[in-house]
Amino acid sequence: MRIHVCFIDRVGITQEVLAILGSRNLNLDAVEMVPPNVYIDAPTLSHKMLEELKDALFRVRGVEAITVVDILPGQRRHLQLDALLAAMTDPVLALDSAGQVLLANPALVALIGREPAGESLGTLLDDPDLQAALLDNGFRLPMREITLAGQALLLEATPITEAGGLVTLYPPSRIGERLSALHHDHAEGFDALLGESAAIRTLKARAQRVAALDAPLLIGGETGTGKELVARACHAGSARHGEPFLALNCAALPENLAESELFGYAPGAFTGAQRGGKPGLMELANRGTVFLDEIGEMSPYLQAKLLRFLNDGSFRRVGGDREVKVDVRIISATHRDLEKMVAEGSFREDLFYRLNVLNLQVPPLYERGQDVLLLARFFMQQACTQIQRPLCHLAADAQAALLGHRWPGNVRQLQNVIFRAAAVCDGNQIGLADLDIAAGVAARQPSETVDSLEHAVERFEKDLLSRLYSDYPSTRQLAARLGTSHTAIAHRLRKYGIGARA
Repeated sequence: MRIHVCFIDRVGITQEVLAILGSRNLNLDAVEMVPPNVYIDAPTLSHKMLEELKDALFRVRGVEAITVVDILPGQRRHLQLDALLAAMTDPVLALDSAGQVLLANPALVALIGREPAGESLGTLLDDPDLQAALLDNGFRLPMREITLAGQALLLEATPITEAGGLVTLYPPSRIGERLSALHHDHAEGFDALLGESAAIRTLKARAQRVAALDAPLLIGGETGTGKELVARACHAGSARHGEPFLALNCAALPENLAESELFGYAPGAFTGAQRGGKPGLMELANRGTVFLDEIGEMSPYLQAKLLRFLNDGSFRRVGGDREVKVDVRIISATHRDLEKMVAEGSFREDLFYRLNVLNLQVPPLYERGQDVLLLARFFMQQACTQIQRPLCHLAADAQAALLGHRWPGNVRQLQNVIFRAAAVCDGNQIGLADLDIAAGVAARQPSETVDSLEHAVERFEKDLLSRLYSDYPSTRQLAARLGTSHTAIAHRLRKYGIGARA
């Protein structure tokens, strides 16, 4: 039985209470003092005996209450700690101030096959220098890579007041999950692909089909069309959706930095390298997806290294000799014509075919009709919320200008134009003069006036059909390109006098 004795705190009262229990030759398994309380675990104490002892206990000056409890506070905390450590899937060690292991969770015990309590961290990891660095820095060290039981892990240390510290060991993919979550500050999934045009509906329908297929995917499209958003949607719609999605822009880094970012580096690989080495995106995204943006800018050396990875799923870190094998889906994107680059010899043909198992083409904004206005309203709401001003609205002349613009920078350019307009507009209605594109529209259409939105839409349709007709010189080809019916295209071609022989 476990009992709780509440008393007025005074010197010697606990000894008097315990003496009464001792007079009955009761074995006491545990005694916990939390003044003004004492908790006692006496397995041989029965309810009958407790009733007999209560009179004697209450005669002790200061004793106010005696109750039966199911568990002692310290025992409860110990059980909660055990449950917490057991629930942690990553290996965890509690260390004292000298670096000795006090406690290891089941994941750590399962990894090394024994209970390491009492061992020093340096012995356990075969790295005395690491233990010395931890103690010298008060358990505050940058995350570093270690090897335990033949497995590469990242070590993270957390100081616990003056009592020591907590060491957690992560597989690299766990850090990848953190990075992926950190960059998810926007919507994901196919709902994030805003638009109601035939072009965007066709893209979403095809993307939903290829998302579920666990094979390399190549996404083409002009700069600013939202290729990374499509890649994220495909990841979210795949069986890997719960794993990391990490991206690398191949045009943003020189070859040596891009290689170490993608594949990581071994200890001492180069001057200034992080001690212990560093995993790259491939390891951090294990079981997830790596998105390679602007793949057409990748150097021939990295093309060869990526091809080898696509062939067998393995690679070597920069400066390393150990083969690393991971399970990663590659999604790549480019605004360049890779087939032309293959013909010119600037992109490997074998790599192109490995990347192009599945493919998607993101339509430019000028082919998406009134999606321009839908996106403009969405960006306007975002911008006004961000700069904390009342929601602005687009005047008819501004809407017409947006529809009539060609948008060489696509969705990204539209977003920037809307943000600037929301930032500089004096009132709550944005007109033609508030748009940075206004001068360009006026210069391109000096003699035209916009009298209605319908007029602007008709002009947009005529311009789009005129441009596409040279590449798709029949109503059926053009209808297939725009994802609409043959009859609708034939009617519009007759209406605008385009391709009289169609």
